[in-house]
Amino acid sequence: MSDALDRRITPARPDLAARGLEGRVEAARFVDGRPMCVVAASTPLRREPRPDAPLDTEALCGEPLTVYEVEEGWAWAQLAGDAYVGYVPAADLAPPGDPPTHRVAVLRTFMYPGPDMKLPPVTALSFGACVTIARLDGIFATTRGGGAIIAAHLAPLSATQPDCAATALAFLGVPYLWGGKTSLGLDCSALMQLSLLTAGIACPRDSDMQEASVGAPIAVDARLTGLQRGDLVFWKGHVGMMLDGERIVHASGHHMLVVAEPLAETVARLAAKGAGAITRVRRLTAT
Repeated sequence: MSDALDRRITPARPDLAARGLEGRVEAARFVDGRPMCVVAASTPLRREPRPDAPLDTEALCGEPLTVYEVEEGWAWAQLAGDAYVGYVPAADLAPPGDPPTHRVAVLRTFMYPGPDMKLPPVTALSFGACVTIARLDGIFATTRGGGAIIAAHLAPLSATQPDCAATALAFLGVPYLWGGKTSLGLDCSALMQLSLLTAGIACPRDSDMQEASVGAPIAVDARLTGLQRGDLVFWKGHVGMMLDGERIVHASGHHMLVVAEPLAETVARLAAKGAGAITRVRRLTAT
C-alpha cells in the first residue's frame, strides 16, 4: 500500500481490496463492495476478525457501510460516515432499507415493541443512533420496523445543535473506553466527533485526523489566553474542547470518565505523564 494512503481508512489488504483502489494498491484481487446498514444498537469495529481484537471504533444503529468480505461471522467493511475500515460482526448488519429520518438526541433511550412504556424494552439506543420513523403514536415515534421510541428523545436528521460544547457536556460522567463511541463508554476523539457531527461539522474519527482537518488552527501564547468556547485543544494522542477561556471538557484516561476541569490542570498532568505540551489549537469555522 502506498505510504500516502492511511491504512485506517483504506479498504485494502494484501489479499483483497476495494475495486476503486485498483492501480493504487497491490492486492491479490479487487472486489465491489456491498452496501449494508447497522441494525444492532451498536456494533464494534475491530482491527482483526476476532472478539478479543483491539476495538478501533463503534458503528451506531442506522449507520451505512460497505462490506467487501464476510467470513466466519465477520464482515470486513468500511464505514460511510468516517471511512474507518475494520471487522464488524456480520449478524449486526442487514441490507439498507428506507433511509433514516431521525437520530437519538439524548444520551440513551429505549426502544419498545410498541407504544407503551410498561412493555419490556427490546433494546437501548445511544446518542447519534439513527432510525426511520413511520408515524407518531402519542408520545411515541414508531419506526418502520414497529419499534417505539419516546419522540422527545429524537431529532430530525436535518436539525443541528450548534453549541458543540453543550453536546460534549451532556456526556459528563460517561466512562472512558478506548475505541468506544456510545454513552456506555467512549474515548476523547469519539466525544469530539459526536459533538461536531451533531452540529453539522464533518469530523474524522481519530484525534490526529481531527488535528489535521477540523476547523482552522489558531495561535495561542504560553499563558493560553484568548481561548473560547468550542476551541479544540490537541496533545499527542489526545483532544478536548474548551468550555470557556479556562475550562476544558474531555474524555480523560486519567479520570476514566468524561470530565470538565481547568485546562491548566490538564496541561500539567499530561506534561507530567510524558504526553508533552499542547500541539495545536483549532477553532471551529461556521458551517
